[in-house]
Amino acid sequence: MIKKEKIKDLHYSVTGVLTADEIQSAADEILKKYGADVKMPGFRAGHVPLSVLRQKYNANAMADAIDKLMNGDLEKYAAEKKIRLAGTPRADLGKWKIGDDAEYTLEFDILPTLPEIDLTKFTVTKKTTKLEESEVDTAIENLRRARSTAEKQPAEYVAENGDTAVIDFTGYIGKDAFEGGAAKMHHLVLGSGSFIPGFEDQIIGHKSGDEFDVNVKFPKDYHAENLAGRAARFAITLHEVRKHILPELNDEFAKSIGFDTVAKLREHVRNILNEQYDAASQQEMRNELLDILADKVKLELPETLVEQELQMAKDEHEHHHAHHHHDGDCDDCKFDEKKERREAERRVKLGLILAEWGSANKVEVTRDDLQNAIWAEAARYPDPKQIFEFYNKNQNALTMLRGMIFERKSLDAMLTHVKQKEKAVKPSELFEPAKVK
Repeated sequence: MIKKEKIKDLHYSVTGVLTADEIQSAADEILKKYGADVKMPGFRAGHVPLSVLRQKYNANAMADAIDKLMNGDLEKYAAEKKIRLAGTPRADLGKWKIGDDAEYTLEFDILPTLPEIDLTKFTVTKKTTKLEESEVDTAIENLRRARSTAEKQPAEYVAENGDTAVIDFTGYIGKDAFEGGAAKMHHLVLGSGSFIPGFEDQIIGHKSGDEFDVNVKFPKDYHAENLAGRAARFAITLHEVRKHILPELNDEFAKSIGFDTVAKLREHVRNILNEQYDAASQQEMRNELLDILADKVKLELPETLVEQELQMAKDEHEHHHAHHHHDGDCDDCKFDEKKERREAERRVKLGLILAEWGSANKVEVTRDDLQNAIWAEAARYPDPKQIFEFYNKNQNALTMLRGMIFERKSLDAMLTHVKQKEKAVKPSELFEPAKVK
């Protein structure tokens, strides 16, 4: 039973006492459950005497019993106080020994009460745009390019932007070839930006059979630290130049994609683009509302949750820089504790607001919501089956996905209550990177 409490803001420290008799009684109940399955020489399964079980398993049963009793006391206390815990409490039994009464202390944070939020006082900008037919043309042109055939060109043909160059290359820093900087018969689409800046540009204008050098400088943030920021020379042999021949835009092409006519293909592309614009506009409104909530809603935060979030950020930072083999001297290798704490507090605050508001307003994640989200993610991978298997075998990942969907649905529900001010923009403005707050 809990006897004393010490409360400061959201932090609680409570002290309780468990008598030796109630500890042993609870331990005996646990031992009886052990005995139902345990096998011991000289006894039939399920018929091992309690005294024998105590000799072998009493210490473990005592530990489980104390956990059970403390949790029971805490549940009663939380119900009486009408509080909800933010995470697992930290327990301290002092110098307790088997056979003694146990005085324990539990320390924990509780979840705050969400203040009333009048969403009608908030205004977000709803960006709208008009789809131009030129954008439909561009999308269909990309479809044609994706289905183009690369035809080998004669020796006198000069490589152009968009062509595929079949090359051998060897990279040098000074006079020494560097590891990972060579390949044979590599197919490189000129203008694709798949190689470091300046590499592809220097192949344009050459013909098959040419041997020449390409001089470039690796970006300062290049993933291989031994190459980052360094000048390099690549010896090139151009074996072939292949020009991409696009299929003619006609009803036959439309049928190859699954549409009866070019007109129906254009209608489909137009619908897809409009859906993308609507989705981008909705996401911008979500982001703007998150900024408003973070700024306007005053909410005390459980330090336990902030520390957990901060620790995850530290772990991710360390994993990222260990993976990229940084030596720790670069500016971005240092973990900015103050900045990361502010961001951790923001994430905790918004998570609590969305969780509390969503629950109070009966936001639910349905089976269809989960399935649609998994299908959408699986569609981005060459082997969708792996994604389905991942979620089937990983309940933690499924729980995280459910949480993300819940937050998004809560935000969308909130957006139906806020004021929306329309603003006409160019399509490109809907896809600009979000500004860092």
